[in-house]
Amino acid sequence: MTTATPPLATVPLRRDAGVIGLVGLAHLVSHFAQLLLPPLFPWLKDAFDASYTQLGFLMTIFFVVSCAVQTASGFLVDRFGPRPVLFGGLALLAVAAFGYALSPSYWVMALFTVVAGVGNGVFHPVDYTLLNRKVSAPRLGHAYSVHGITGSLGWAAAPALLVPLALAFGWRVALAAAGGVALVVLAVLWFHRGNLTLAPVPRPATNQASAVQGSFDFLRIPAVWMCFAFFFFYAVVLSVIQAFAPEAARQLHDVPVALAAACLSVYMVCSAGGMVFGGFLAADPARCERVVGAGFGIAAALALLIGFGPVPALAVPVLFGAMGFATGLAGPSRDLLVKRSTPENSTGRVYGVVYSGLDIGQALAPLVFGALMDQRNFRGVWLGLVLMQAVLIASAFRVRRVRRTGLAAA
Repeated sequence: MTTATPPLATVPLRRDAGVIGLVGLAHLVSHFAQLLLPPLFPWLKDAFDASYTQLGFLMTIFFVVSCAVQTASGFLVDRFGPRPVLFGGLALLAVAAFGYALSPSYWVMALFTVVAGVGNGVFHPVDYTLLNRKVSAPRLGHAYSVHGITGSLGWAAAPALLVPLALAFGWRVALAAAGGVALVVLAVLWFHRGNLTLAPVPRPATNQASAVQGSFDFLRIPAVWMCFAFFFFYAVVLSVIQAFAPEAARQLHDVPVALAAACLSVYMVCSAGGMVFGGFLAADPARCERVVGAGFGIAAALALLIGFGPVPALAVPVLFGAMGFATGLAGPSRDLLVKRSTPENSTGRVYGVVYSGLDIGQALAPLVFGALMDQRNFRGVWLGLVLMQAVLIASAFRVRRVRRTGLAAA
């Protein structure tokens, strides 16, 4: 016997909040797992006698595997439902963290990086399927906002937890503690698994099925590939901010080392704050492209100022914070772009393909911008960042145009 889902207008706030909170908690662990190794590179370099290039290659492995799995896991989500796939992903992240802690060599750690990439690859198809199908439409913008905030908090939590533990007890204890975090979250989600249940989706009628006739027919929708391109360039921007922008700004403006190190944390915290306000802006789907354009337009202007303006050293973290807030403001509307381009009953598959652009961008960006850093072309790093943000604005409006063209043709 299947329990009917109540109309959207009558869905209690408590039920929506429960789903949003559980999905956000899972998303936090996904981003937490992405930054388990980089904060510990100084320890791992000595432990395995590895170069920074070799350690960076571990992250390339992680994101390449995550990309492949993310695309495939979307089909599993649509076939079997999001809950078992989510539990499997969390369990694999816990196994990978404990495996890191016990690794006797670099290559064993590389093996567990593959395991971690498989676990990380399931989250976006799972998360957005749950949010889009279980959260009422008036609260969906806030759901995307919380989802983005928890991701930023996951990135912030990894170094905050791991570095003090590594200093006090060693890197193996720090990584074992990270595995414990994943297990605790898995237990919480298992206890509240009823909130993550989705009823089977009925097959679309014949006249509706013409839009998506087979498992792969959604790949012929141009808006899906435009969304993929959007997230590829978004990942490049994010990768540059996380890995190179603070050091490039330090070199350009003589920023003290401690102040430069704080730039990324300031960016992430302000980005989370921007997402709170962005959730309100995303309540009106008709303006999502304009919100994305405005947010990244402001961020691009600030990046241009940092890269080429006479900025005092003390102002650099402030500008990073403003840039993070503007980017966060666009976050929920960015996710709404994908939802509006997604055909019925293909949520997992579409999000799997679209968000694989994130992994590809994060795997490739360090190769290009790392070379600019090696050449001490710090202004080139910031110019590249500005250009990528400009491409994001153009691609957001291109998604809108392609989607409208597709609807008109249909």
